[in-house]
Amino acid sequence: MRVSASLLAAVFGILLSSAAQAAEPTLTVYTYDSFISEWGPGPAIQKQFEAQCHCKLTWVGLEDGAALLSRLKMEGKKTKADVVLGLDTNLTSEAAATGFFAPAKVDVSKLKLPVAWNDKTFVPYDYGYFAFVYDSQKLPNPPKSLAELTAPGDQPKILLMDPRTSTPGLGLLLWMKEVYGDKATEAWAKVAPKVLTISKGWSEAYGLFVKGEAPMVLSYTTSPAYHQINEKTDRYKALDFPEGNYLQVEVAARMASSKHADLAEQFLAFLTSPEVQKLIPTTNYMFPVVDIGNDLPAEFRNIPQPQKTLLMPSDEVAKHRHAWIREWLETVSR
Repeated sequence: MRVSASLLAAVFGILLSSAAQAAEPTLTVYTYDSFISEWGPGPAIQKQFEAQCHCKLTWVGLEDGAALLSRLKMEGKKTKADVVLGLDTNLTSEAAATGFFAPAKVDVSKLKLPVAWNDKTFVPYDYGYFAFVYDSQKLPNPPKSLAELTAPGDQPKILLMDPRTSTPGLGLLLWMKEVYGDKATEAWAKVAPKVLTISKGWSEAYGLFVKGEAPMVLSYTTSPAYHQINEKTDRYKALDFPEGNYLQVEVAARMASSKHADLAEQFLAFLTSPEVQKLIPTTNYMFPVVDIGNDLPAEFRNIPQPQKTLLMPSDEVAKHRHAWIREWLETVSR
């Protein structure tokens, strides 16, 4: 059978394209759902990284950061993850103890964080402060302190997250421990009647909040900036408590079992690049870990800094986390 030269060229081109695609490695990144939502930073990061890495970036989304650690413990060294993005400082010691993670080669000496960073494995990519966010149209007189929030009485309903599956939920658990110590269970007992629901992750709870299901939700001091930038409203506000607000530093790390170690390192370094850090404020609505100058939106420059920064050492969290969660469960389920 005679075959035209143009047909041969077309077939040859398809084969070359298929071979090139087959040769491209795939980097699998486990993260939380909101990071890779259409409004999150994930889509833009994927586009930019794939343009320079000659690879395919695949996301696996879970409900929240705490769920990431649980998934990794279940999968063990057989995990398909090359990189995990979305753990935070409350989980890094426990995560490191698994032996699943490899030290990073990324230079973090020039990162700007509210706390000193000495961890050799986990690479920070953003940070923020937990806060209670309220709807000022429905709640003109919100609680002015954590003490007022935890005082007995008929107060507005609150939306919270489960500390077993959610990093904000765990953050609140530790926030209460930092402020109340051994009396945290007493404070939780006073808060429990005010809780409308406890969701698995932040996205679900915040979605209920903006739908008007409750006038208060556990979120971040930066959350109102989202509404100011995208909806041109200052209706939603964050509370700055005199007892302090709990700090969250979100991190990424390379899996020791990854077959694409160099590519994973390239991705970790990319997370701290100006290109990605400029995305963080208006997509993940957290503070960047590098100075992005005038690229930091005015709405972020106007966010009040907490009167006191609260942060528990990661090794202390690892030592007590499960016991404190059991204590919390016993209290809120009464």
